[in-house]
Amino acid sequence: MSAILEIANVSKTFQSESGERIEALAPATLSIEQGEFLSIIGPSGCGKSTLFNVIGGMTSPDSGEVYVNGKSVSGTHKDIGMVFQEESTFPWRTVIDNVAFPLEVAGMAQRERLEKAHHFVELVGLSGFENHYPYQLSGGMRQRTAIARTLASEPRILLMDEPFGALDEQTRLLLGDKLLKICEELNQTTMLITHNITEAVQLSDRVAVMSYRPGTIKQVIDIELPRPRGSELISTDKFASYVGQIWEDLRTEAARGMKAAGEA
Repeated sequence: MSAILEIANVSKTFQSESGERIEALAPATLSIEQGEFLSIIGPSGCGKSTLFNVIGGMTSPDSGEVYVNGKSVSGTHKDIGMVFQEESTFPWRTVIDNVAFPLEVAGMAQRERLEKAHHFVELVGLSGFENHYPYQLSGGMRQRTAIARTLASEPRILLMDEPFGALDEQTRLLLGDKLLKICEELNQTTMLITHNITEAVQLSDRVAVMSYRPGTIKQVIDIELPRPRGSELISTDKFASYVGQIWEDLRTEAARGMKAAGEA
């Protein structure tokens, strides 16, 4: 299989308000294949979100390239859809109108866009809530609305930055099950940014571990658990073994991050 998304030697440095140069990303290289679910995990401050923003075209790298289907891209790209941790539903729009929004912007006729939006509302398990406003929904339901809105544009690559980070652990696990079913049904190529090891193992074909700042890809681990996959695997010895392996790779970097935070 050929890579649909490639990150080649991407680096990024910022300047703080005090004038200090902060190297967020050292040259980082990674690729993801069609239909693959890849998670990126690392300690706080390692540059995970910077990498997410570079891939999504919201931040330009200082060096390196991002390729989609072998072509170098810069800025936002129609084949890349993004889901954020922060609340991103439009409070003045109902669920169906939130999901239909990108189709409306694209100029799709009302009947067609509503039919398509209904399909994705059903896909994320929100049938019956089409006419509810975000304030009437739980946090998990609002995130499912945001995911459906992104998927309605039919991106070839789905980028997700801590989409369940604000949710309790039980809700995270159940939404992880839902997300897996959606990605398998759509053969959706997905890259997830997370700090949760359990979530990374539950969802992923591979997990990329990042070093502390300046962040780079330290290790990529294949998750050889059967699919279709559900959260019931969390109780198995093999699942626990992967969690332990990733923590071993991550522990030193997390300690470096804590030390740096204490010295700041």
